[in-house]
Amino acid sequence: MPKNNVIELREIAKHYMMGEEGFYALEGINLDIHLNDYIAIVGSSGSGKSTLMNLLGCLDYPTAGAYKLKGTDVASLDENRLAEIRNREIGFIFQNFNLLPRATALQNVMQPLVYRGLAKSKRLELAKNALDMVGLQDRMQHFPNQLSGGQRQRVAIARALVAKPAILLADEPTGNLDSATTIDIMALFDRLHGDGQTLIVVTHEQEIADRCHRVITLKDGHLISDEYNKIASTTSQKSAASDV
Repeated sequence: MPKNNVIELREIAKHYMMGEEGFYALEGINLDIHLNDYIAIVGSSGSGKSTLMNLLGCLDYPTAGAYKLKGTDVASLDENRLAEIRNREIGFIFQNFNLLPRATALQNVMQPLVYRGLAKSKRLELAKNALDMVGLQDRMQHFPNQLSGGQRQRVAIARALVAKPAILLADEPTGNLDSATTIDIMALFDRLHGDGQTLIVVTHEQEIADRCHRVITLKDGHLISDEYNKIASTTSQKSAASDV
């Protein structure tokens, strides 16, 4: 694997049985994701976006093909090892935030670190740093129902970042946010990318894809285009110059 590749997919397929023959949700996917890429995965409903996200996030196994994550053959891992590499290398951000309702922002962000065997003092330190990174240092003791949608998504981003993952994988991260809050969250993504984070955003919104530097388009389970976005780099530079 080349040194700047974080992910390599070779002839990836995902087949589901339905009736006698079933169908391919993905077929013949070849893709390299590089260190510090800022990628949008787009496509209409049924194009394979969610299936690809689940495979990239090590939430599912491909039916065929090879998937290497930082040189590790993911398809060869058992469930325990897969969970371990998922916890260590991938940070997830979801449309519905997926926060624990009875836990504070700080406790939610600490959650992924429980499986690392870290002392509580270290978990607290890392979680506070992550919340500070997303501008929520004054909301650490608030519960999710005391936060706005944008603040809840920032907590989710801090939770995804706290373990310092190789990849930040966001599934429709602005789907439940208004337009102004969406701009704020994408500006935060721009800043994280500027700091060296590798980001993959699954979206159906063109304006979100326009913020990303590389756009991968799926159709009927096939990768039909993989293009670099010339407009996005200018947008990110402007966002990085403003306060998030």
